[in-house]
Amino acid sequence: MARKPNYNFERFERERQKAAKKAERLKAKQAKAAERKREESAPPPPSAEAPED
Repeated sequence: MARKPNYNFERFERERQKAAKKAERLKAKQAKAAERKREESAPPPPSAEAPED
């Protein structure tokens, strides 16, 4: 015998999963942006070349 569908619960679960996925993507995007900012603001490493006199 088939179960009675619970549309509200199923919709709520789909929305919850979408929100979790969206939050995870946003977190990854923010981490990537922070890493990029950190690289841009960091002073360039000293070059391996000898300074010219």
